[in-house]
Amino acid sequence: LGRALNLNAVHGQANGGCVQAIGWALYEDLQVEDGRIVNGNFADYTMATAESVPMLRGGFVESMDPVGPYGAKASSETPILMAAPAIANAVYDAVGVRIRDLPITPEKVLAALRAKKEQGDAANA
Repeated sequence: LGRALNLNAVHGQANGGCVQAIGWALYEDLQVEDGRIVNGNFADYTMATAESVPMLRGGFVESMDPVGPYGAKASSETPILMAAPAIANAVYDAVGVRIRDLPITPEKVLAALRAKKEQGDAANA
């Protein structure tokens, strides 16, 4: 992350990025019909909340960025990149099906499990 100029702010940015990424991976699904958003309010558009995410703990590796002010550089983008593939891999490890489109919902997992079972039944027939 470069040099952490304000460690509390870095923790806040990292945790916010993680929660946002978990939301993308598991909850957020913008639905559009005929060019119009059909779930454009918080009653219909689900997002991750403090109650829906695990306790987050993290450590940071500092380095001196030669072009950043006082050796600092951005610190919040990295957590966003890792959550969706990590969650998808956890689902695969747990139940043996790979979900490749977000959000990863129970309905998609059940559909993939049914498809896998049908493939297995067809192969055994």
